[in-house]
Amino acid sequence: MENKMFCYQCQETAGCKGCTISGVCGKKPEVARMQDLLVYVTKGLSCVTTRLREKGKKVDPSVNHLVTINLFTTITNANFDREAIIRDIEKTLSVKEELLGQLDSRDNLPDAAFWNGNKDEFDAKAATVGVLSTKDEDIRSLRELITYGLKGLAAYSKHANALLQDNEEVDAFIQKALAKTLDDSLTVDDLVALTLETGKYGVDGMALLDKANTEAYGNPEVTTVDIGVRNNPGILISGHDLRDLEMLLEQTQGTGVDVYTHSEMLPAHYYPAFKKYPNFAGNYGNAWWKQKEEFEKFNGPILMTTNCVVPPAESYKDRLWTTGAAGFPGCRHIDGEYGQTKDFSAIIEQAKKCPAPTEIETGSIVGGFAHEQVFALADKVVDAVKSGAIRKFVVMAGCDGRQKSRSYYTEFAERLPKDVVILTAGCAKYKYNKLNLGDINGIPRVLDAGQCNDSYSLALIALNSSTSVSKTFTSDRHCRHSFPRM
Repeated sequence: MENKMFCYQCQETAGCKGCTISGVCGKKPEVARMQDLLVYVTKGLSCVTTRLREKGKKVDPSVNHLVTINLFTTITNANFDREAIIRDIEKTLSVKEELLGQLDSRDNLPDAAFWNGNKDEFDAKAATVGVLSTKDEDIRSLRELITYGLKGLAAYSKHANALLQDNEEVDAFIQKALAKTLDDSLTVDDLVALTLETGKYGVDGMALLDKANTEAYGNPEVTTVDIGVRNNPGILISGHDLRDLEMLLEQTQGTGVDVYTHSEMLPAHYYPAFKKYPNFAGNYGNAWWKQKEEFEKFNGPILMTTNCVVPPAESYKDRLWTTGAAGFPGCRHIDGEYGQTKDFSAIIEQAKKCPAPTEIETGSIVGGFAHEQVFALADKVVDAVKSGAIRKFVVMAGCDGRQKSRSYYTEFAERLPKDVVILTAGCAKYKYNKLNLGDINGIPRVLDAGQCNDSYSLALIALNSSTSVSKTFTSDRHCRHSFPRM
């Protein structure tokens, strides 16, 4: 039977082989096809921008931003809105056509640089440019691994761009690498080298985002975060975009509406700049996959700033809003370009009419152990290591998942010896950050560095540590391949 779609971008893919009828994440074939086409036309645009740079011409930052937002839009469960993706395709084709006019010679550019079909041709073209259009399995696997790496890099860049931070070298690499995935002359060895180079730039992208976040909001500091609720109506914000949170907090001042974080937005509480907002209430809920039960009970509106969107139940769909790369058909979307202030007045007005959140937990959790905070505690940590109070650090980072097998990480944390400390980042933390694991001489046994991109902090800590660091990673939902367990 002919595939209706083919996607193996995440570790939840059907049968661990690929979603061919409908996405496990809820993505429909017609959406998957448009995502395939958006990636293809973005590669075509990147061929043109790469040639322009080779000719010594400057590429406008707005074009770089278009490439990164396109890639971000196509990651696992960020955007399910086919019409919105079609608009992105049309915009990309228009920008590419304009840039082609700046080239004197178009020799050796691939077909993707010239294809400029109309909307009626999109589905037919998409069927020819997806993952399986590369016949050689080794070449296909490497091209896709590079593309997924670039999507992650684009996500880091997008968040930095929102804070008006850019790195032209990173943008140029993203586009050059995208163009190379269309080059049939490249061998397996060539693509392995490009894969490794993508990893190197991935670290550069995380460094850019770390710089953007800390310059805007200060270095994260050890913080106790309430996981209960208040009596006011609230807005729940999820995803990764700290600039969206900042704008929302500014606009909710004096309205009687509290703001709660969800999932990967939890680490926002660790940044000093956000602590000045009295209505920044706490964290509500857990990892992405519990959205349906938790969003139902929150009662107020939910703002999804990025992935991970779980297709909403009808009971709260009218309360789910999206912005940035996120989108879902039937849910309201809040637009805004980089540097502009988004208008959150409509979601705030909806919140005012909603009851306060239903309490699902009580207590608190502690986080904020990014690299600068850990370095500040270095003497205390070193003393604990020298005395034998801390014997080992174990890194458990990545994304949480809904499979029962993921209970492994909870059991692993519970069974670790009492002289072992866990370093974590990403929503994997929800498997063990609410366990009563205690502390070692005042040092919590779970040191939460932040969002998944804050794995950069864990790398810096490891590089600057003379202690023994073991690594145990969960698999990233946006990458097909899992990291090995310890």
